[in-house]
Amino acid sequence: MSHALHRRRTPIVNPVRQYLADLWRRKDLLLYLVTSGLKADTRNTLLGYFWWLLDPFLMVVVFLFVRIVFMGRMQPGDIPFLAVGLVVFQFFSKSLTISSNAIASKAGLITQVYLPKAIFPFSVVLTQLINFLFGLVTVAIVLLVSGIRPTVHLAWLPLIIVAQTLFHLVISLLVAYATSFVRDLGNILGYLTMILRFSTPVIWESERIPARYRWFVDTNPVTWLLNAYRNVLMYGRPPGVRLMVALGSVSLVLTLVLLVHYTYNEHRIIKVL
Repeated sequence: MSHALHRRRTPIVNPVRQYLADLWRRKDLLLYLVTSGLKADTRNTLLGYFWWLLDPFLMVVVFLFVRIVFMGRMQPGDIPFLAVGLVVFQFFSKSLTISSNAIASKAGLITQVYLPKAIFPFSVVLTQLINFLFGLVTVAIVLLVSGIRPTVHLAWLPLIIVAQTLFHLVISLLVAYATSFVRDLGNILGYLTMILRFSTPVIWESERIPARYRWFVDTNPVTWLLNAYRNVLMYGRPPGVRLMVALGSVSLVLTLVLLVHYTYNEHRIIKVL
């Protein structure tokens, strides 16, 4: 009985284990993709890596102007509110939009040599994670200048970052695979992120969103992450630990499910590239 069960499991377990082993063996390529992605952001720029700190600050200035135009005045907490929201959302939006082209843009390489295709969306998320960490430095400066001091709840920050990164891995694996077959999806995602920027509490408080759309805000994982970061960084409150653990756990399971899908289906990508 146990021997028969083992034989039934083998065709599934072994290919997935082999795929994960291939990913690990290609860690040097993953490192190269991450470093080249970071360099691409600052290539041919005068300020170089300083843009990693300056870019979040300029985003805050732009959207602060938007808030002043629509609200007529600036509230004392507007700047830290915007700084946290924009930096967190940029991590999400760039992971989503860049991942959509992560596999398709490497067609010349993929069609010539075997590579586990999941390595490309993985590299995008890791690249944007590093950019995000630099953005948090800008957020810290804004918070300190605004008179907001860290509390003991700052210790929850790594949990939130891990949960968000796992959530982004799920999305990146999904859109990278799908866009390989439907190229128009990459264009659609750009508009989707624009809608999400204004329909989630990135630059507006949740209370300003019409009540009939509040259900979308309350059930949106992006909202959960925004609230978690603001609770820890701004308000001195816990992030909603159970929610973050649930989001991270579900995202981890879905990441593994998608890796199984890649194991058995990524060969189809070559036919459409």
